[in-house]
Amino acid sequence: MAKPRLNWGAEPWQDSEPLECAMVVPETSDTATFTFRAPSGAWFDYQPGQFVTLDLPVDPAKGAAGNVQRTYTISSSPSRPLSISVTVKAQKDSIGTRWMLDHLKPGMRIRAFGPSGIFSFLRHPAKKYLFISAGSGITPMMSMTTWAWDSGEMPDIAFVHAARRPSEIIFRERLEQFANRVPGLQLRLTVEEPDPFRSWPGYHGRLNQIMLGLMAPDYLEREVFCCGPEPFMQAVREMLISLGYDMEHYHQESFGAPVATEAEAPVIEDVTPEEGVKAEITFTESGITTPCAETDTILAVAKRSGLNIPSGCTFGLCGTCKIKKVSGEVHMVHNGGISDEDIEEGWILACCSNPMGKVEVEV
Repeated sequence: MAKPRLNWGAEPWQDSEPLECAMVVPETSDTATFTFRAPSGAWFDYQPGQFVTLDLPVDPAKGAAGNVQRTYTISSSPSRPLSISVTVKAQKDSIGTRWMLDHLKPGMRIRAFGPSGIFSFLRHPAKKYLFISAGSGITPMMSMTTWAWDSGEMPDIAFVHAARRPSEIIFRERLEQFANRVPGLQLRLTVEEPDPFRSWPGYHGRLNQIMLGLMAPDYLEREVFCCGPEPFMQAVREMLISLGYDMEHYHQESFGAPVATEAEAPVIEDVTPEEGVKAEITFTESGITTPCAETDTILAVAKRSGLNIPSGCTFGLCGTCKIKKVSGEVHMVHNGGISDEDIEEGWILACCSNPMGKVEVEV
């Protein structure tokens, strides 16, 4: 076995030196971890959660003119400085990632730039953390969790991850090993559907408010870090806002364009109901139009107007209060009581829908 080539007299790795692929480890059917070393023996210094940009010699026949640059979050931890790893997941339209999975082998060298990025819990020290991720958004969480493990101190991390199936949970075995040995790491996994012929003891369904409250009852006390597809992160933001979370303690990293500096961080402008902002609801079947506030739910306004909309749970779970929206926009944060297909067809849940301006509903 070759000895590690760490040169303790050397400086940390600089991106002027190409990286050499040392190992490729399959994670799931379309995901792999690529581990790199510096040929000079230089060591790696970065913050857990940061990213690197790889310069990939993609075949022009694949639709790229010359090399392409792709940014990947570092999935390894700087507490293990001999190497640096990225874990990549192929999407339908992947070019650079597809090339890596098909062609990048141990011994090959590529140029890399970085590390960079502001998404790291070291920048926001707290007593408790809540990591929320989906798909390959788990990679910065893995880096930060490994750092916490290697620090030698008992962590307090609620680690929430969503995947389509249990077999697609990246790093599952490693995370379970961590969680089995320290009670401070609370691993909470949810899947949209189980694998055939395999039992699943975890949560089942898309992440929602009720599930989040069960997974991390003290979420209001935790510093939140979130990474995943934008629709997933938007849903998480809406959940937290509706639950009264202080969004000053919320941090997210984008799949598409990781942020290198604070100045480049985009302003998140979620549309949410505001106190004191007026709205109006027209109940078309009853011929009643009534003014209200954006923070009122359609169910509450209907009851004030003497109208009866059948309802049950009143927090978007049972689906009893489903009604048809004729026009206008509503802000709806539900807990699984309505399908995406119903929403596309104009159905809403009256108990958790707030009118944004003028709205017409069939009641």
